[in-house]
Amino acid sequence: MIKPTADRAPLGIFQVVVAVMLFSGHDLCSKYLAGLYPVIMVVWARYTVHTLAMFTLFAPKYRLSLVRTRRPGLQVVRAICLLGSSLFFTSSLVFIPLAEATAINFMAPLFVTALSAPLLKERVTPGQWLAVCTSFLGIVFIVRPGGAMFNPATLLVVMAALCFSGYQLLTRVLRATDSPNTSNFLTGLVNTVCLSAMLPLVWQDLHLEHALIALCMGCCGMLGHLLLTHAFQHAPPAVLAPFSYLQIVFAGAIGYLVFGDTPDVFAYAGIGLICGSGLMVVFLQRPGRSVLPASPGGGSQVLMTPGVGRNHLP
Repeated sequence: MIKPTADRAPLGIFQVVVAVMLFSGHDLCSKYLAGLYPVIMVVWARYTVHTLAMFTLFAPKYRLSLVRTRRPGLQVVRAICLLGSSLFFTSSLVFIPLAEATAINFMAPLFVTALSAPLLKERVTPGQWLAVCTSFLGIVFIVRPGGAMFNPATLLVVMAALCFSGYQLLTRVLRATDSPNTSNFLTGLVNTVCLSAMLPLVWQDLHLEHALIALCMGCCGMLGHLLLTHAFQHAPPAVLAPFSYLQIVFAGAIGYLVFGDTPDVFAYAGIGLICGSGLMVVFLQRPGRSVLPASPGGGSQVLMTPGVGRNHLP
């Protein structure tokens, strides 16, 4: 693995910015298609495109080692956690604005921090606990009682973040035995098979233009994750993390331009609290366990230190 250096940091930052733009494009496509087709169809298209792309890119080089795992049971559970995150998040986009949904889903690394203490017996510092509490305060600002976001659909985003935190915790366990490429290909394969089994129950004929949008959605997610993978070769996570939060800015711009959504002052305050607490966790992490928030749902998510974390599957 190439060691990150200061002179290559601008290239890593550029790759992260482009990646989060692609993730925002992915979520735009997801939100649009979820308003026209069953969520299961939308998420199935995402995983199918991703799995086919990974197979095309990695199968010629890795062959059978791409699917060889020492812990198949955990791989299935990990895949189901990510599938739950994708289904919950995409479902939420039908009901709530993109910017607010994106911000709430950025709580995933904070859930990882909170759950790593009881589940993985890792030490969480008082500063990290403060960041977790601050992020919950941010959610209160966004979904305050009486506000437009105070509805059950908001819980879908929280559930998406919780599922994704479970996915990340299992990633930490599996990284000791399986390669990132194997873990991510198996995750895509398992979820494609699961959703394909449910597809006959919800199938609707796709218009050609919508099929092209679905293809664009899958390609945006795949290209975004590949860019993030390369970004870690040029700069450390602590340098890249602040720029990953531009995804919330892009989501807000898309929500305003395409859907006419405008967050109020309380939502902006909540988004700021969640971003600030997430960055606090990044900079309080011990060496070798840095995390970088990434896109929610099917786009986006937490990235571990390069070489020991996952190879970025939405």
